[in-house]
Amino acid sequence: MAKKPKVWVVPVLRVVAFFATVAAAIVMALNKQTKTMVVATIGSTPIKATLTAKFQHTPAFVFFVIANAIASVHNLFVLAVEFFRKKFNFKGLRLLIIVPILDMMIVALVSAGVSSAAFMGELGRNGNSHARWNKICDKFDTFCDHGSGAIIASLVGLLLLMIINVISILNLRKLNPIDRSVVP
Repeated sequence: MAKKPKVWVVPVLRVVAFFATVAAAIVMALNKQTKTMVVATIGSTPIKATLTAKFQHTPAFVFFVIANAIASVHNLFVLAVEFFRKKFNFKGLRLLIIVPILDMMIVALVSAGVSSAAFMGELGRNGNSHARWNKICDKFDTFCDHGSGAIIASLVGLLLLMIINVISILNLRKLNPIDRSVVP
């Protein structure tokens, strides 16, 4: 007797992925730190400047927030479709084909967003001596810590989205088995 697939696994993974991506988007979107620093000294008088680090100052972080927000909305939408599937009588086959395709697009989008943010985070933490770009995480430590947390949350969401995608594709394969006896 074959085991019945657990129908609750994908929705639970999708809910956790939703919370991971929405947390990443919110933490990065609210990421801001202001510091007053001495930039020069004239005689014995220090010259101070107030500097602010915001996620909006880096296009990679803006893309990261948008990518995670889109992934969150996608997961919420797919959960709603799953929940209301019987009420609206969606055609199962078409939905089973479209959702994995959209999931794969979301995986690519979140992967690009987290990769760009991780690159900028590494640049902020270590700088680049060849390009003479200074590191900023020694001055804006809270900003960098919040960014790191958002990147970790997004990576968790990305991993869960990849697992969901594999399960969805395997479910498609069970739905329409391929005849492997014919060799092309």
